[in-house]
Amino acid sequence: LSLGGNTVVFSPALAAPLRPGGHFLSAAEAGRRLANHLGTHPPAEKPRLAVVHTLSTHNLLLRYWLAAAGIAPDEVFDLTVIPPADMVDALEAGAISGFCAGPPWGKVAERAGAGRIVAGTGAIWSHHPEKCLAVSRAWAERHPATLLAVQRALLRAAQICDHPGESAAIARTLAAERYVGVTAAVIRGSLPAKPGSRDSDRSTFFSHAATFPWISHARWMIHEMRRWGYVAPEVDAAALARRVYRPDLYAKAATAEGVAVPVDPIKQEGGHEGPWTIPAQPEPIAMLDDRFCDGAVYTA
Repeated sequence: LSLGGNTVVFSPALAAPLRPGGHFLSAAEAGRRLANHLGTHPPAEKPRLAVVHTLSTHNLLLRYWLAAAGIAPDEVFDLTVIPPADMVDALEAGAISGFCAGPPWGKVAERAGAGRIVAGTGAIWSHHPEKCLAVSRAWAERHPATLLAVQRALLRAAQICDHPGESAAIARTLAAERYVGVTAAVIRGSLPAKPGSRDSDRSTFFSHAATFPWISHARWMIHEMRRWGYVAPEVDAAALARRVYRPDLYAKAATAEGVAVPVDPIKQEGGHEGPWTIPAQPEPIAMLDDRFCDGAVYTA
């Protein structure tokens, strides 16, 4: 249901070599500098990095970035799971040396002086997939009309959330204590903005096929889960991806809402360096670049 938006945050000491003069480096260069820093200044014990869940894009993208820099994640770091709302306090207390989480926690950490953003996950995999709607197969089969209604509502909401003019109101709503419980200004920094904004890691909720369940996204995630031992090697990735990701159900809701649907649910990941267009019905969809920080191209 969205693209991009997460950040990798390190303690000020660990971030210093990666933010020379306060400027951002490319994810590839930041990774190289991190590897060099750890090699020349080996820590007395493994630095601890937190992610929101083991089976999350945060964990997979953080690991991808570290491995692309030649860093073995589990050998060099102690990766742990912490609820995102607790990460800034943990970083400030020295319980962790960094984290990867969605907005607004990176900006909260910077405002508190607890840490510094060293990379957006969009710099690791440009316009990567993020949040999703998932229900059990049994529930979907028992309640097809309800599922269709929920999907249509989400498509409408995604279109509203993609409008920069709605960001202020959305930020005020989410800032409430019962939701995120931080200032609206911090939340607004990750929401869509007018062209020319200096924030590069804002979320995309609808445009560029952000809501479409790409089978190739699922295949990439399964590949990475297998890489780190979360999925058994013998698992049929192609069959699993098609069983879990359901572009056919999406198409029913999208067609009802007049939303274009890609002709093929599989696309090349990482091979587009700039804007491009993908065939869809009833009209083509404008897409954005999808580069990986190491230049890899993944074909499901």
